[in-house]
Amino acid sequence: MPAVDKLLLEEALQDSPQTRSLLSVFEEDAGTLTDYTNQLLQAMQRVYGAQNEMCLATQQLSKQLLAYEKQNFALGKGDEEVISTLHYFSKVVDELNLLHTELAKQLADTMVLPIIQFREKDLTVSTLKDLFGLASNDVCLFLEHDLSMAKYSRLPKKKENEKVKTEVGKEVAAARRKQHLSSLQYYCALNALQYRKQMAMMEPMIGFAHGQINFFKKGAEMFSKRMDSFLSSVADMVQSIQVELEAEAEKMRVSQQELLSVDESVYTPDSDVAAPQINRNLIQKAGYLNLRNKTGLVTTTWERLYFFTQGGNLMCQPRGAVAGGLIQDLDNCSVMAVDCEDRRYCFQITTPNGKSGIILQAESRKENEEWICAINNISRQIYLTDNPEAVAIKLNQTALQAVTPITSFGKKQESSCPSQNLKNSEMENENDKIVPKATASLPEAEELIAPGTPIQFDIVLPATEFLDQNRGSRRTNPFGETEDESFPEAEDSLLQQMFIVRFLGSMAVKTDSTTEVIYEAMRQVLAARAIHNIFRMTESHLMVTSQSLRLIDPQTQVSRANFELTSVTQFAAHQENKRLVGFVIRVPESTGEESLSTYIFESNSEGEKICYAINLGKEIIEVQKDPEALAQLMLSIPLTNDGKYVLLNDQPDDDDGNPNEHRGAESEA
Repeated sequence: MPAVDKLLLEEALQDSPQTRSLLSVFEEDAGTLTDYTNQLLQAMQRVYGAQNEMCLATQQLSKQLLAYEKQNFALGKGDEEVISTLHYFSKVVDELNLLHTELAKQLADTMVLPIIQFREKDLTVSTLKDLFGLASNDVCLFLEHDLSMAKYSRLPKKKENEKVKTEVGKEVAAARRKQHLSSLQYYCALNALQYRKQMAMMEPMIGFAHGQINFFKKGAEMFSKRMDSFLSSVADMVQSIQVELEAEAEKMRVSQQELLSVDESVYTPDSDVAAPQINRNLIQKAGYLNLRNKTGLVTTTWERLYFFTQGGNLMCQPRGAVAGGLIQDLDNCSVMAVDCEDRRYCFQITTPNGKSGIILQAESRKENEEWICAINNISRQIYLTDNPEAVAIKLNQTALQAVTPITSFGKKQESSCPSQNLKNSEMENENDKIVPKATASLPEAEELIAPGTPIQFDIVLPATEFLDQNRGSRRTNPFGETEDESFPEAEDSLLQQMFIVRFLGSMAVKTDSTTEVIYEAMRQVLAARAIHNIFRMTESHLMVTSQSLRLIDPQTQVSRANFELTSVTQFAAHQENKRLVGFVIRVPESTGEESLSTYIFESNSEGEKICYAINLGKEIIEVQKDPEALAQLMLSIPLTNDGKYVLLNDQPDDDDGNPNEHRGAESEA
């Protein structure tokens, strides 16, 4: 007999939409079988009770046997032999139509009784639905699990009550175990039904045939010789199906015991908080997440949905849906962990143009970090390579290889500046001033940054800068932030250009004599972020003027940090990762000495443009006291259509064309 379709017991706990869809197919098949069995039983009962209408009853039975082939069972695999057998029985019934008489007792024992037992004992799909509450359209049992899961998701992160957390965790585990047990029993019953339906279709007909032969001598004389071998082969086939059923039932019983004997941590979310085993090489991921939806200006709701990745897309499939829908294109997106409504394990996906995307919540730290790693890998378009798994493993072998290849330092020796084939010679000349020429021999990392130097991942102002921003009689912000009105020089500045950046980190350095210190700081900051799983980044607007560099909060429009342009001693963009840019700040200390700090950012545009703006600002400072030199510098900058020097804001989706097309300074010609 060909193998029959069956539900995988291992998928019962996950309860994915795909499994639910397959379950609905089995239920549809069982419903179709129920309808057909009822019709077949009615035909047999008519044969049993209609002594005077036996001819008509057997004709209807013959037609009903032929109708099995036209039932269009959703799971019709392995029914070919059953169909051919029923076809043959239909012919026999037609031949015996003229020979039937009273068969009340024999038909009751050998034909009607087996099909009744099958319908009442095995074909109880509606009873199974009521018993297990697991029909594809029935959500009674899952409501208990969803309520307990929602209660668990609302556990606060800051004021965590271990007793409440333990109770809620046990409640979730109990609901999952109850759901798992019911699902396994339901799956086993539906799997067994696929075997029993084949036997149930043939056993009554064997009894019917034997009853006819034994009751009518003439029938025995007419059909016994050619029917014996056929009935024997059918009996053997039924016996073989019975053996398969018993073997499959034992196999499912053992599998069910193994699945139920797992550790309680399988049912408990976030069971291994201290040291979860995280796979950082994923290029696809699937599972349930909570999706944050805005329902008003200040109100939000969280919906638990099934998410999965498909190529470079994040898909969502609601419960009961046949297929998933596109939620977010992940190519070139960024993902970071965020704090949201005092919920744990939240992360946000940001679009390539810097706009905030969706906010999702995972149920455990392991799931949270694996989702972040998977989306990070997909955003790099690793899935488009020939061997994406190998590429992901290679990129994540070490934090250094994942963010800054070692070969980048060799390439730095071949170039004296980070400029890349700009479209006009003027831009090349400007960029020659941006980064000093590389030295003949690269200094060691210990000569640039002291080993063990701590890295600051949040924006912290230097002490003197903090004092400068809080001087005067104006009311100061307790967080060290100032309003835009605290910097009136920005209005009179000859240079104003805005960039969207994300702060990666800062650290103290030992020297500012070479741009290699910036490259080394980039390597250490990015490596530390990857090693310690720090995905959160602070987005700001970087305002470059002819006096200072200002970091402005895009939400509140207050300044997070302000650096005098004269204190910027080095600045450079990464040669391979064009979006990385950094600069060195020299700040005097109260002891009379000076401290050096490097700040590293990721920009939505090329870092070269930021370096060009900083270099232009420093040139303006140098020639500002000499009107002739200042006028000559202004002449080197292209005019806009209205005849003014205006530096346009740098948009994140700018082309890699000539940066001068977006630059200028406010001044009358």
